[in-house]
Amino acid sequence: MFKYSNVCLDTFGYSLPPRVLSSADIESSLAPLYDRLHLPEGRLELMSGIRERRLWPKGMKPSEAAYLAGKKTLDDGGIAAAEVECLLFTSVCRDMMEPATSAFVHHKLGLPKSCLVFDISNACLGFLDGMVMLANMIELGQVKNGLVVSGETAEDLLESTIAALNADETFTRKTIKSSFASLTIGSGSVGCFMRRAEAGETKPRLVRGVWRTDTDHIHLCQGDAQGGETTLMQTDSEELLLRGVDTAAAAWDAFAAPGWRNEEVDAYCCHQVGVAHFRMLFDRLGLSEEKNFQTLPFLGNVGTVSAPITLAMAMEEGAFKPGERAVMLGIGSGINSIVLGIDW
Repeated sequence: MFKYSNVCLDTFGYSLPPRVLSSADIESSLAPLYDRLHLPEGRLELMSGIRERRLWPKGMKPSEAAYLAGKKTLDDGGIAAAEVECLLFTSVCRDMMEPATSAFVHHKLGLPKSCLVFDISNACLGFLDGMVMLANMIELGQVKNGLVVSGETAEDLLESTIAALNADETFTRKTIKSSFASLTIGSGSVGCFMRRAEAGETKPRLVRGVWRTDTDHIHLCQGDAQGGETTLMQTDSEELLLRGVDTAAAAWDAFAAPGWRNEEVDAYCCHQVGVAHFRMLFDRLGLSEEKNFQTLPFLGNVGTVSAPITLAMAMEEGAFKPGERAVMLGIGSGINSIVLGIDW
C-alpha cells in the first residue's frame, strides 16, 4: 500500500485517431478464414463487446501519437512547456530500441533541457506505473510537476494478425483462439499533467494505491516483432482472464480499506479488455457494474491508454463532484495488477 498527500492530477488530455475500424470491417477482411471455418458473422463483436476501434494513419509513430496527447494536455491546462520538470513515456509501443521514445516526445513538445525524461514499460499498466513514479517524485520534493504520456499504435499488429490468419490454412477454430486478443486492440493517446497540490485544492488528487504481481503466468500473453515490420501476439485468453482476475482480486483485497469499499466508491475507470473480462472481474471483486465508466465498445483495448483515457472522458462528461471518489484498476500481462484511488 502507498499513500500520497500532495499529488494533484491537474489536467488530462487525449487524442483519438481519425480512422474508425469496426469489428464487422475486420471480419470482412478475414473472409477467407471465416468462409473456410464456417464462422458466423458478428462473432468478434459478440465475444469482445467491441463495436469499433480507432487507427492512426499508416506510419504513425508512438512518439507522434504521444506528442498529440501531450500538447493537448498542456494546451488545455494552460501550462507552458518551459514549466514541465519531468516527462515519462509509458506505451507498450515505442519508436525504436534506442534512444528512449520519451526523448522524441520531449523534442517535439519543446520541453526544457532541465526536464528529466525516461520510458516506463510494463505491458498495459505502463501509464498507471508512470503516475505512481511521478507521484513518488512529487511527494518526495524531487520535482514540482511532470507529464505522463502514452501513444499506442495498433495498426501493424492488426494488419499482421489478419494477414497471418488468412494465409495459414492450418488454422482451426481451436487454434485461432490465441490470435483473438490481437483483434481487439485499438490505437489512441493520452497525457496527464501532475503537480504538487496547493492549499484548498479543487482538482482531483491521487491519494493511494496497491499493486500485486504473479509472474508464474508470464507465458499467457507474449508479443514481439517477427522479421521485418511484422508484429504478432499470442494470447491464451481464457487462462489469462482467470489468472488476471485472481491477481486483481489480491490487489483489490489489499486496497479496499474503510472509505474505499465498493459502496464508498463513486466510479471505476478500468483497463478494458473485453466484456467477459469486465463481467468476471466485477463479479469476483463484488463491484457495482453500473459504476463502471466504459469506453471499450467504441475504443477497444487501447493498452496503456485504456484506463487513463476512460478517466479523462468521464471527467470531460462531468462524472465527478467534490467529495466523490474514483478508482483506476488495471491488469497487464506478466501478470501485474494495480489499483489507484482518486479523491475529488
